Amino acid sequence: MFSRYRKNDASTARPVASPLPPRSPAAAQQPAAASARPAQSRAPLPKAAAHAVAPDKEQRRREKLAEIRVEMHRRLLETLNLAAIETATEAELKAEIQAICADGLSEMGVVLNKEERSQLHQELYDEVMGLGPLEPLLKDDTVNDILVNGPHQVFVERNGKLELTDVQFKDEKHLLRIIDKIVSAVGRRVDESNPYVDARLKDGSRFNAMIPPIAVDGSLVSIRKFKKEKLSIDDLVRFGAFTEEMALYLEAAVATRLNIIVSGGTGSGKTTTLNALS
Repeated sequence: MFSRYRKNDASTARPVASPLPPRSPAAAQQPAAASARPAQSRAPLPKAAAHAVAPDKEQRRREKLAEIRVEMHRRLLETLNLAAIETATEAELKAEIQAICADGLSEMGVVLNKEERSQLHQELYDEVMGLGPLEPLLKDDTVNDILVNGPHQVFVERNGKLELTDVQFKDEKHLLRIIDKIVSAVGRRVDESNPYVDARLKDGSRFNAMIPPIAVDGSLVSIRKFKKEKLSIDDLVRFGAFTEEMALYLEAAVATRLNIIVSGGTGSGKTTTLNALS
């Protein structure tokens, strides 16, 4: 992709070349020992170097793509009529983004492959119309919770296990802009005088954010995603959450309009139980 990041293989090929012919009879009497030493000490070097360089090369590639994304986003903000895009269709807006990116990449002299261009276009569309880096996680049905611990740490919960993702915000300002975009859409605000906010996303997911000064090391975000498919009482019995006797008792309590308290810790299934009983 970027030629200046390509590794020069010529320098790593020289150490494994054949040794020079012996210059003395004494050296010629022990050819086996002379040829064995280079094979043991020099042959493994290219493999060791490849393992050490690969992660750094990938990191630099990501950093370069991030710089390109920031520059393209700046150009979008300067070029797009933000008031007019509200009435544009998704196809029209994506076509406009692709055209602006093509002009920008050409001016910068940057060549991206098809996959990288497609990723760049989608990320820019998410920045303009969605929630930026969080958008792919919100669309991922395997993700139950999204936890943002500052701009450079984003965790997700999948199947009850917490995982650190490679999703990052550019900086604290970028994260704050996404937070403000969420809360302003529901008529709320978050600032230094009101650094804590609860809200709901359009799909029903629960959103919580804390910003400085109460968030010391960067803004914090928690999103509990809304499940599209509700579980029934029979589902909970089949999964082993309830016994059949428990299910019958709760159904009778609901039918006779008794008061029911559902309590538990975070992620224990309170909302799931209430949805099943409703």
